[in-house]
Amino acid sequence: MELLCIQSQEHPELPLAELKAVMECENIDADIDAVTEGLVVLKNISKENIDAYYKILTKRLGYTHEVHELILKTDVASLDNDIVTVDWSEYIDESFAVRVKRIRSEIDTVGFERKIGTLILDNCDNIKVNLSKPKSLIRVAAFENELFVGIERIKLNKKHFEDSKPHKRPFFYPGSMNPKLARCMVNLSRIKEGELLLDPFCGTGGILIEAGLIGCKVVGSDVYWKMKNGTAINLDYYGINDYRTFHLDVRELKMYEKVASVVTDPPYGISTSTGDVDGEEIFKEFFHAIYDNMKDDAYLCMASPHYVDLKPMVDEVGFKIVEQYGIKMHRSLTRIISVIRKKLD
Repeated sequence: MELLCIQSQEHPELPLAELKAVMECENIDADIDAVTEGLVVLKNISKENIDAYYKILTKRLGYTHEVHELILKTDVASLDNDIVTVDWSEYIDESFAVRVKRIRSEIDTVGFERKIGTLILDNCDNIKVNLSKPKSLIRVAAFENELFVGIERIKLNKKHFEDSKPHKRPFFYPGSMNPKLARCMVNLSRIKEGELLLDPFCGTGGILIEAGLIGCKVVGSDVYWKMKNGTAINLDYYGINDYRTFHLDVRELKMYEKVASVVTDPPYGISTSTGDVDGEEIFKEFFHAIYDNMKDDAYLCMASPHYVDLKPMVDEVGFKIVEQYGIKMHRSLTRIISVIRKKLD
């Protein structure tokens, strides 16, 4: 069996990297066919695993907008013949709608929605079209002349990422990270549900919110009391209960238990969260402070400005850079998202 993933095209690499990281840490056994940017098919999934994998992906992913069970792969020329080979009664419950998503395709979206809907109606009894509130959604992803036809089994909560933007939280402070990126970074850290994740520069708690919503235990610290307090307010607001927050300098950090991952956006450019340290020294102090608080196989996912060379710092402490991705912020700044692993002895 196969799953169809329609991904964000906000970044050329992060959506696929996030998907791979979740598949790795959740032991999802499937082959990845990256059809094009924004469209991925997960192949060779066993029937007994398909539902569990579907639930995991829709719960966790940030840069994937939709996940569907793939019913049929066809093309424009073969569509009429292939649609009638499907027993649509296995997929459609009373009413349905067809929605076409174009990805580098020139097909007529409305025309193909009508055509596919008519073909399904002509080959299935006791169903009807309901465009406003269908019980079943048939999603067609069109890439060039290829058509990927799927059924939505579980709806991915895209609305969360709009509703949880920093300015919509009870406690807001300028410069907070976008929730989609925060969720992606949590996933890049390979954290699992029930494991402990730390953000030692927690700010307003955006990263901890995203980790908590996928079932992680979370702990945050910040040198500024108002940030520590504001993080707790925001975590409570989103119904996250399994958390601790601390008001302390990262250099004083001594965790009560070693963490499975660290995800953070350290401050830079001004005198900040270590209170009296500027520039690259913040990162050097951070790596030394965090090392002994992490499990031996733990990952660190962090943001940093492009002009800071992390490699000599992580090598000195005993970390290894696994992946890096650049996000252009403006003409003079690119934010680097680094996935770093504590070296195994």
